[in-house]
Order: sequence, then structure tokens, then C-alpha cells
Amino acid sequence: MSVEYLKKAAKTAASDDRQVGRIVADMLAAIEAGGEEKAVAYSREFDRWDGDIVVTADAVAAAAERVSQRLKDDIRFAHDRVRGFAEAQLASLSEFEVELQPGLRTGQKLIPVQAAGCYVPGGRYCHVASALMSATTARVAGVDHVIAASPPRDADGIHPAVLYALDLAGADTVLTLGGVQAVAAMAFGLFTGRPADILVGPGNQFVAEAKRLLYGRVGIDLFAGPSEILIIADDSADPEIVAIDLVGQAEHGPNSPAWLISTSRLLADAVIERMPALIAELPEQNRVNAEAAWRDYGEVVLADSREEAAEVSDRYASEHLEVHAAEPDWWLATLRNYGSLFLGEETTVAFGDKTSGPNHILPTKGAGRYTGGLSVGKFIKTVTYQRMTRDANRTIAAATARLSRLEGMEAHARTADCRLHKYFGDEQFDLAG
Repeated sequence: MSVEYLKKAAKTAASDDRQVGRIVADMLAAIEAGGEEKAVAYSREFDRWDGDIVVTADAVAAAAERVSQRLKDDIRFAHDRVRGFAEAQLASLSEFEVELQPGLRTGQKLIPVQAAGCYVPGGRYCHVASALMSATTARVAGVDHVIAASPPRDADGIHPAVLYALDLAGADTVLTLGGVQAVAAMAFGLFTGRPADILVGPGNQFVAEAKRLLYGRVGIDLFAGPSEILIIADDSADPEIVAIDLVGQAEHGPNSPAWLISTSRLLADAVIERMPALIAELPEQNRVNAEAAWRDYGEVVLADSREEAAEVSDRYASEHLEVHAAEPDWWLATLRNYGSLFLGEETTVAFGDKTSGPNHILPTKGAGRYTGGLSVGKFIKTVTYQRMTRDANRTIAAATARLSRLEGMEAHARTADCRLHKYFGDEQFDLAG
């Protein structure tokens, strides 16, 4: 492989990891010991929030009154597509029962978890889409109780548009909590009496670390890092649109990688040249984020062929992968590692982030090599069952006894022996290991 880096990142996701584990572990332990009182104390300390933690129905209704009809229509537009995609995912899953041999029937059942905790970030942006992506998908999956938590934006609490979105998505309980205290409250069942079986949703490094430390005790959607974009572009791509799309994700934060793989040096050079001016046009905070992200995490790779470009892309396993290249069906069939794929200039990450339907809670830091993003299936347990006739024991039990003895597990073997003796007492079996 002879790829050439026209721009090489100064940092990687690993180099930017901060030592937050001890802080988060201490907070989780304190909240578990101190319960709701300690969670409230952290909320006062970090979010300056003294209001109710559990959002009331009256507060939700009041928030809806503060949302314009145009914004409500846009939220409903996005919700309909997120829900429609989730319903199609659910329909693609199936239960089954199969007879593996006469008398031996096995199968699988799909059982939704009982309670899901959905974290919706706050901070500098109003994350309406994250509210829809998490709570809607849990509701479609059939989760009994959907709990959502989001930090207060100001003295009035959670952003009214986020509250409206969560109510539309079907959240049963909404907590005005952010950060570690929100994750802990949902995991431990504080304020609801319903400990979450799974925690989902994006968040900052403290939220991600809290989910990581709680994994095992509860399920999680994935280990999340800063948002990423990778674009593959050939000589047919529009360099202006490619550059704009890279900037569109770089504004997420100062550590959000933006990568370009191109088979055209001319296009790659044009994109590199255009990036600074596009970033400079952004509002101040967005500009500061994008400047740092492009400076420290931006990469431009020149590949000799589309096969080489695909191979390099699979090594990155990016969260979002756009393809601005000829023959999109070839790329769809060839690419293997990514969170979500955007084929052609006509689609872009922002569409997926906000309104088009597929979930935007996606794997980062190379996790696209082994997992996809949030889906209906994350909220559903695929469990198995089996049943068999006494006659089927004649072969199953005998083979089990022999294999158990071969492994040195005599007690296992005897659970098979006793059934053979009971069901077929007048028959002889070879049960030696």
C-alpha cells in the first residue's frame, strides 16, 4: 500500500484521553451510597440547578407552549422518519423454532428490556435529535419504561424543544440531570424506582466513562468518543461540498476528527486550500472548535485506487462515512467498517444526524470494526429455549454423558445418566468418556 498523507493529524483519539476514571468512579460510589440526596447535591454543584429533578406533566405542557409551531413540525418530521426506520428494523428481527432432530425443538425469543435510560446531552447545543434517536427507538422496541435525563439549560430547566421531543418520542420519565449524576440516577433507579437495564445516548467524556464503568451491571449502547467524519472522494466530487461537509462535523468539538481519502490529488489540494476560509466564516464558538479539530485531528490521504481507498477507510472504521465517488453500489458492496454510510453528494451526515431516519448514535474510535450504532436490537434480548421428547434423550443424553466424562465433568455426565436410566432402564448405553 502506497498511500500518501497530504495532511497528517497531530493527535489521535487515544492521545486525547484524559484521566477521568478516578473522578467518575468516586462520584458513582458517592451517589450509590448517598442516593438521591447526593445526586441532587452534584446537580447543584455542577449545573446550578435547584428545581425539581423529575419533570412534571405540567412542565412538559408549559415547555410545549414555548416551542413554535414551525419547530414542532420539524421535530415531528424528524420523529416520523426515526420511528419509521426503527419500525423497519423491528420487522427485520424474528423469533423462530426449529426441530434439529426428531423430538428436539429449539428456538429464539425476542424480549425487550424492562427499563432503558436515555441520556440527552446539553451544553452548548440543543440536542433535539439525540432525544428522538434514543427515546423513540426504545419505545418502538417495546421497552416497558423509558427514562430520559438531560441537564438544565438555564433557570427554566431542560430546553423546551428537547422536552417536547422527549414527550413526542414517548419518554415515561424525564429527569433534569446531567453528567455522571444523570447516568448514576438512571442506573441505580433513583427518582423512579426503576433501575435501567441499558443506558444509551451520547455525552461528554465523563458521561462516557460513567457508562463504561457501569457496563456489566447495566448494558450500554457503545463506548462513545468524539464525533468523527471520513469522506472518500474521487475526481468527480465537488471540492466545495466535500470541504463544507468536513467543516460540518469539525464544529462538534476541538477533538472531532475530520478525515478525507481521495484518489485525486487535485481535489484533495482544493479541499485543503478551502478549509480555513470555511472555518473562519463560522460563529465564534463553532469556529474555535472547528479550527482546533482540523488543525489537530484533520487528515487528508491520497490513495492510488478505489480499492486502496476502501482498504484505508476500513482501517479508520469511522463513525460517519460519506462517499463522493462514482459507482456508489460498488462502495456499498465493498466497504465494511463504519457506523453509518452516506452514499453520494445528495446525502450528508447532517441529514442523518437530524432528520433522515437511521440512528445517529454511532460507534467511534474504530469500534465500527465490530459493532453498529444504536438500533431497536440494542433494547431487545435475543434469548434461546429448547425442549425435547424422552425419545430424543436416547441420543442427546448419551452423547452428553460421554463428552462430559471426556472433559472430566462427572457430575454433568450423571445428569444425563439419570435420565437414560429413568426413560430407558432396560437398554444399554456406552457412557464412558
